[in-house]
Amino acid sequence: MEHCIHVVGGGLAGSEAAWQAANRGAKVVLHEMRPLKASPAHHSVNFAELVCSNSLKSSKTDNAAGLLKEEMRKLDSLILRVADANQVPAGQALAVDRDAFAAAVTQALEQHPNISIIREEVASLPLQSAEPWIVASGPLTSESLLQHLQSLFGEEHLYFYDAAAPIVTAESLDSEKVYRASRYDKGEADYINCSFNEEEYTRFWQELIHAEQHPLHDFERGHFFDACIPVEELALRGKDTLAFGPLKPIGLRDPRKEEPPYAVVQLRQDNVAADLYGLVGFQTNLRFSEQERVFRLIPGLEHAEFVRYGVMHKNSFLNTPKLLTPALQAKVHPHLFFAGQLTGVEGYIESAATGLLCGINAVRYLQQESMIVPPPQTMLGALVYYVTHAAGKSFQPMNAVFGIMPPPEKKIKDKRQRNLFYAKRALETMESWKSESNPD
Repeated sequence: MEHCIHVVGGGLAGSEAAWQAANRGAKVVLHEMRPLKASPAHHSVNFAELVCSNSLKSSKTDNAAGLLKEEMRKLDSLILRVADANQVPAGQALAVDRDAFAAAVTQALEQHPNISIIREEVASLPLQSAEPWIVASGPLTSESLLQHLQSLFGEEHLYFYDAAAPIVTAESLDSEKVYRASRYDKGEADYINCSFNEEEYTRFWQELIHAEQHPLHDFERGHFFDACIPVEELALRGKDTLAFGPLKPIGLRDPRKEEPPYAVVQLRQDNVAADLYGLVGFQTNLRFSEQERVFRLIPGLEHAEFVRYGVMHKNSFLNTPKLLTPALQAKVHPHLFFAGQLTGVEGYIESAATGLLCGINAVRYLQQESMIVPPPQTMLGALVYYVTHAAGKSFQPMNAVFGIMPPPEKKIKDKRQRNLFYAKRALETMESWKSESNPD
């Protein structure tokens, strides 16, 4: 019987891994527990569902996230191909219609002749197998599989808490109070903006810090990832923390008012129909009734219709520096590969990128070939190097950032020029490296 590659989890990482392996001629079995077993954050049975923001971050290659996306395009990423085909206006960012995006990924996987889909929960992994297994079960890995991994590696799992922002309908916004603009008028006016004066902001802030949250145990506090700190937690750090953070008004002046705003809430388009908008930076753990009460204090949102409330959920990840090789292969059980946020990368594209690498290497493992890893001069290579070489005791999730890449030989003081150098070097390096991972 022909051996196949097993992929556990149909999120961004698992979908990309299955696609990459199948495109290289391998037979793939994709295991997904939904709908037989639900997760606390997913709303559909589609693969690659975006459970938080619909933004895949910047499209510019002098931005680390944008550079990673361009590298993935060079490697024929399914996630990027579908994202490009289902994007919605978002200025210089790549944002997608989340439903159309997930449906298109699902269709691509279901129609691939080399991919078989089994809807079941995988609660344990074979400890000895000639077939490679890619575990891409995500930050919401089921308790059964988490317990199995814990016993398998003999390690306590690290974790943090992630929060999603609410989504409102465009028609419920007060057109007399909101206005369209991008910061500093760069690009198209793709964001809807809600401006506070100081009095309005002060009232909002006071209500926010006293609003009732869903209860957390004492041991759960202090485990927020920096990029996903709930808005109410930020507000507790001081009155103007939000006004100098996600609500900063710089470059967003309301053309109808003489006075500059004290703070600004931005709403980003969430679907192609442009009838749904997400509150940017408003990840939250407030009770649903409190979200309606407090967020309707935002000018223009007094009668907002909430189609999704902000939610918070536990995200689990491995002590990757101790457990995995740079090929994202288990050191103790080399037939096991791990991809996505379970490895300690943070973000949609970062997760998909690790799935891409695992898909390539799982095929090589099946063919008894040596593993390959992109050079650290590429963003993908730098990200993988970081999560497999960071200090284990203080290991925390990492986004794609230029700071993890090898610095230029000669110091470049200007930040933009330095970023352009990183991007040029990375894309040239990826171009020369990709032949090693080519199915041909």
